[in-house]
Amino acid sequence: MLTMIYNIVRDIIPSVRTSFVEVRRKGYFMRYIIYALVYLGSALMVYNIYGFIRFARDIRSRKNWDEENMILYIPIVLLVLFLIGYLAVGFFGKPDLIIAGILFGGSIFVYIMYQTLSRITQRIIEGEHMEAQLMAAEESNRAKTAFLASVSHEMRTPMNVILGLDNVALKEPSLPEETRGHLQKIDASARHLLDLINNLLDMNSIEQDKLVVKNELFSLRDTLEQVNAIVDVACNEKGLDYHFTASDCLDRTYRGDELQLKHVLFNLLDNAVKYTDAPGTVDLSVEEAPSSSDQAGTCLRFTVKDTGVGIDPEFLPKVFDAFSQEDDSFTNLHGGSGLGLAATKRILKRLGGTITAASEKNVGSVFTVTLPLEIVEDAAPSPQTAEEDVSLEGRRILIVEDIPENAEIVADLLELEGAESDHAENGKVGLEMFLAAPANYYDAILMDLRMPVMDGLTAAKEIRRADHADAKTIPIIALTANAFSHDIKQTQEAGMNAHLSKPADADMLYTTLKSEIKRNGKKG
Repeated sequence: MLTMIYNIVRDIIPSVRTSFVEVRRKGYFMRYIIYALVYLGSALMVYNIYGFIRFARDIRSRKNWDEENMILYIPIVLLVLFLIGYLAVGFFGKPDLIIAGILFGGSIFVYIMYQTLSRITQRIIEGEHMEAQLMAAEESNRAKTAFLASVSHEMRTPMNVILGLDNVALKEPSLPEETRGHLQKIDASARHLLDLINNLLDMNSIEQDKLVVKNELFSLRDTLEQVNAIVDVACNEKGLDYHFTASDCLDRTYRGDELQLKHVLFNLLDNAVKYTDAPGTVDLSVEEAPSSSDQAGTCLRFTVKDTGVGIDPEFLPKVFDAFSQEDDSFTNLHGGSGLGLAATKRILKRLGGTITAASEKNVGSVFTVTLPLEIVEDAAPSPQTAEEDVSLEGRRILIVEDIPENAEIVADLLELEGAESDHAENGKVGLEMFLAAPANYYDAILMDLRMPVMDGLTAAKEIRRADHADAKTIPIIALTANAFSHDIKQTQEAGMNAHLSKPADADMLYTTLKSEIKRNGKKG
């Protein structure tokens, strides 16, 4: 069989070779190549025409091209004319190799141009689509921010009444123990909800890049006195020992963000108190550390230590992740949203600081914060000294608040400290009452922001511009349910001295009032 096949192939090859030579001799081979190029070019031109028709339809479906239809169809008409020319040359002409190459190359060129135009158009459409998505995302973020601001304000307003009345009731000395226990549970639950709201707002502000970072002078002693006053009360209520130690840095003046520093310390100390059972201890220590930057400054190292439940070593690397909880079961005794430490770390990152954690289960935890701050050596000494304490006894405070219940609660809290108060139902009335009062009549103003007739920001600006002896110096403290960072920035721009968020924490309210009154240094 193989021999037979071999013989057949051997006989055919000479005849094929002879035929091929004959075709070449007579020019048939070149003619085949020429017409192949012409008809392949024609076929490719048909494909190009089909592609441009699809391209025109696609563009018309995406954009309004009613007035520009001619622009879309001109290439198609021209390509059809080219195709007719190709076919005329193929059927009736006698093209040579050069003409056939030009015709085929023209089809290739049109094909490349069509593909390039399609890719460019597709990229433009994708870019427009991404831009539209970006605009939709930004609009969604704006809507989310507005929604959170509105919900925060609406939730804080009734919570201000709940926590305010609860604080007032708990300070009643003749309160039955059973009723006191119920009120303390109400207070704990309300504060837990408030912490959740605050942490959500913090995370939203950071994610939206709306966290306002200040760079202002502040006294570290003043700052830590406010923190210690509130944490000490919380520890006493839970039966814990609170210890505070500081090095020589306490008497220095620094430049940085005092508000965010207090926020970080409150978050860490609140966690320490929450996760430590009596009898236990919570410690805060402050010391200077060498700065790694070239600027004239230093780093402050804050260490928060507790003898609480501790953290499992396997969970410790996740402790700063959002919504992370070591115990997320239904038997979790301490609750929490898992946002406090995540927000703290992100705030510190914006401030250029760091935070580390070390813990041992059932022994306790240690959180160390390192924050770079600029030392201001020639700053004027703060009028707020440790030797002189300020009492609210006999002080007169102007409460500018449009909701009577909120004003009544604040007035009751002030009365417990021996302070007197007057109430203005909106910013316009508050401005008129301040201007009508003699110099040093009011020691401070507590100003709401959202009010009818005249809002708190406008009222504060008008007070600062007024021709009154106390206009530039009287402490104006925002007491509002508007708790975003940009709200704090607006209060500062309006000339207010401090910002307190509703619900009004009694200890924070007292501490802030004392601090600002002492800073002002005038007796009303």
